[in-house]
Amino acid sequence: MIEESPRDLANGPPEIESREDEAIGASENESASSAQYRGAASDPIFGFMIAAALSVGLTPLLPDNADLRYTLAWGALSGVSVLSWLLGSMERIGQERPENIGWGLLYGLLLGIPFMVFLRQPILEPAAAQMFPGMTAGSLLAFLVFVMPISETLFFRGLLQKQLPFWVVGALATLWNVVLFFPVMWETVIRLHIVTAVIVVILLLMNMVFVYVRERNGLAAAWVCQIVANLIILYVPFL
Repeated sequence: MIEESPRDLANGPPEIESREDEAIGASENESASSAQYRGAASDPIFGFMIAAALSVGLTPLLPDNADLRYTLAWGALSGVSVLSWLLGSMERIGQERPENIGWGLLYGLLLGIPFMVFLRQPILEPAAAQMFPGMTAGSLLAFLVFVMPISETLFFRGLLQKQLPFWVVGALATLWNVVLFFPVMWETVIRLHIVTAVIVVILLLMNMVFVYVRERNGLAAAWVCQIVANLIILYVPFL
């Protein structure tokens, strides 16, 4: 008669261990499959189309309720980003290094100061007044520091840039700005074509810098860069 060692008694029969390993492996595969499904289920382009359609659909609110339209449109972008984060398809935000935040601040200054020096009176001041009609300085500050940078950074630089080339993300962000801002300043758009073209170029350059900073220094740096650029290019000329 062969006696079982204490080690054999502790570990159990080999066939039981094999079945337990198979069950653990199947559970892990099921969890991975579930996570992959949740990640694949969200379509950021569809979310972009919903937010853009909402922005167009809210055009009848203009010109008296431009702030409400902005809030709902940027809120739609934020909602899509938060859902994508909850469902697992958006990259998690990690701890940022202070030097990356500094680079975001620097790029925002380098982007905004030349526009401020050369285009403040002919372009930026009238454009800012028409983009944000009837707003107080405090309301606009909240939009440009909190609402706009958070929603656009999370959606375009946090969600969309993970799946598309950076230049496509910059072009889509510019298209979003055009859909959002141009109905508010429609008189300028249809009368002053050169001014309109300059505004489009400014928006395109801003968004390309934002996606570059995201690629180079991370999401928080892109967020800081947009806040600084907004303050210089849009807020100061509004005052």
